[in-house]
Amino acid sequence: MTTLISSWQFIEESQRNKQQQQASDLPIIYSTIAPCGISSLIFDHYDIDLPKDCQLWHRGLSDVYLLETISTFYIVRVSHYHWRTKTEIDFELELLEYLKQNAIPVAAPLRTRDNSLLVEIQAPEGMRYLSLFPYATGSVALGDLNSHQSHLLGQTVARLHQVARNFQPLAARQALDLKYLLEDSLQIIAPFLVYRQQDLQLIVRLIANLQQQLQSLPKTTPYWGVCWGDPHSGNVHFTSNNHMTLFDFDQCGYGWRAFDIGKFLQVSLQTGLSCGVRDAFIQGYEVIEPLTDLESHSLQALTQVAYLWSWSIHLSNTQLYDYSRLDHSYLTHRLEMLKRLSSKDWQLF
Repeated sequence: MTTLISSWQFIEESQRNKQQQQASDLPIIYSTIAPCGISSLIFDHYDIDLPKDCQLWHRGLSDVYLLETISTFYIVRVSHYHWRTKTEIDFELELLEYLKQNAIPVAAPLRTRDNSLLVEIQAPEGMRYLSLFPYATGSVALGDLNSHQSHLLGQTVARLHQVARNFQPLAARQALDLKYLLEDSLQIIAPFLVYRQQDLQLIVRLIANLQQQLQSLPKTTPYWGVCWGDPHSGNVHFTSNNHMTLFDFDQCGYGWRAFDIGKFLQVSLQTGLSCGVRDAFIQGYEVIEPLTDLESHSLQALTQVAYLWSWSIHLSNTQLYDYSRLDHSYLTHRLEMLKRLSSKDWQLF
């Protein structure tokens, strides 16, 4: 009997080993690190108090964890293998540190014990990168921005553009130019419209028109420089006395300063922010950095560019973990929004 049991145990163990070996050979595109593992990594690499709790807070273009110690809260961001390279992340983190040093209210990354801005993680799908940030004081504006907050945010984005002109990064970053924002986005969107050729041709024509409209925008200072890439009400916390902290610079890069305004308008129009609040952002921006007539006349086109880019990013990310959402109704809704942004009455809704 003992021999029989030992034989079965040997067979079961062999089967388990074989299954593990087969599993290790399978390609992985999206792993999730357990919160307890995040706590350990942070405590091993950073000078912080003893971790008390850690939760996977949000899954977006990165995995975001909320870490609580015995004295304070932190945000931990773990990059996705498919989204940004180390060089691009280095640029973003260097930029945030530079902005913080120059009195722009951003949540800047903390440095590790060995003075690094990130920690490398060898995940099953490849190298990922962890960064630690202080938790931004305050909260997202209740019910979205009011006109005063929007005006303040516009001023702050303008000051950010001014300060960033002297930024000298060690790392490189993808430029937010028309090839990247439009042509590369089309390559991502087009396969989803292969059975909707009329809609696809509409987007192709629209992109050609946008390229023609925007080709005259100068790529010189002050019109071209470092952009936040994603300014909107969800990426800023306000305190009760309207002190703000900006965060989520994952989409930053060199681009037209007016593109940041277009991105704000794109998100605001999608979320239903009123025309008065949207105008307050632009008015606040122009208190610090007046726009040229050419830039002002390009805002509708830049808002459409921001929309197409945002759509392509959403497609790339969502198809990795929730392809079921990318159905016919999703595409129809997206196309209808794009048509509205292209209409003469684009600012009225």
